[in-house]
Amino acid sequence: MKHRIMIWSMAAAGVLAIGSQAFAQAVPEKFVLSGKAAEKTGEYDTINLATAQKLAETCESLVANRNGGHTIVILDPAGNDVYMDRMDGLGYTNIVTAEMKAHTALLGKRPSKFYMNQLVHDPTAEASQVALGLYAVAGGLPIIVNKHMIGAIGIGGFGPNPPVWSDEICARNSMLEVFGPPVADLLEDLPAQHGGGGRLNATATPKPNVPSEFVISSKNSRVFDANQISLATAKKIGLSCRNWAASKGQGMSLYVLDTAGEMVHMERMDGQGPLDVKSALLKAQTSLRLREATSSRGDLVKSRPHDPSRDTALYGFFLDPGGLPIIIDGQMIGSVGVSGLEGGADEACAVEGLKATFGEHVALPVAAAPAAGGAGAAHAPAPGAAR
Repeated sequence: MKHRIMIWSMAAAGVLAIGSQAFAQAVPEKFVLSGKAAEKTGEYDTINLATAQKLAETCESLVANRNGGHTIVILDPAGNDVYMDRMDGLGYTNIVTAEMKAHTALLGKRPSKFYMNQLVHDPTAEASQVALGLYAVAGGLPIIVNKHMIGAIGIGGFGPNPPVWSDEICARNSMLEVFGPPVADLLEDLPAQHGGGGRLNATATPKPNVPSEFVISSKNSRVFDANQISLATAKKIGLSCRNWAASKGQGMSLYVLDTAGEMVHMERMDGQGPLDVKSALLKAQTSLRLREATSSRGDLVKSRPHDPSRDTALYGFFLDPGGLPIIIDGQMIGSVGVSGLEGGADEACAVEGLKATFGEHVALPVAAAPAAGGAGAAHAPAPGAAR
């Protein structure tokens, strides 16, 4: 009996191995995780970073001459962030709606417009859709290649004007350009059931306190924040950190946030797991709230473990190294969080990204002398940071 079980187990393992190889071959390798990254995560049907970035940047290029912008969010089949860009001039709702559209397409394995059209026919369906976590607005599409869903894309920010342009048109056209045909046709556009609101009558253009190449331009003044980090700058931080991690033979996940705590750019290198993604976001959020490096407060907590005022759980802080505020010439314009590297190199990667992007303009953590009876060197907070 033992031999039969062993033979069956070996046969089953062989079938699984062949099955996984066949499944991986069903989607061209250039679009999904492969090699060591796929072996590490066990995922052969997951969109890779290069493809996700190409989809986002294709959409950005397509909308550039249409006097508008998009927020693009790309998820893997498990719902984890792979890549995200928020074009300059877009605000909070443009970000969260793009996320919700992508999650809706992923959950339903169909365009988010399906649920929008469902409400046109039956408004009573809204309660059940909300209970299921669906967002019934067009702009989310499953990413399907050779009949395999490798992720989902959600786009927000552009006032719908089909068949001329809309969020989902940009999503489909980007997939058509990146993957080639066939890409499923878009669903029918039914009459919208909403009206438009007015805009604030502010006319003055906000002026930045930092070099203009690092922040959004005056043409995006409707966000009323001239010190908001630009997408181009955020992507440069990400690319510099990515290249540094790759030079060490490692991978990383990275988030760049604006001063309101909203995402501007996100990327996940191939082979990174969900916890790497989540912790990178928590680091960026913590450093933004503290106005200092996460390692600075983390070292302080380690040196005074019994001080109740250092109860980080009470405040929801995440104090692993890798989170830094982005302070340019004394002005904070956002934050960055990095996770996934080995040997405590997350902060070093973030620093490399900031140095390559801002040079001498940026405030970086510096080693401080150990306090008497303390647990070792800590990182000094950025100039002007409050404790």
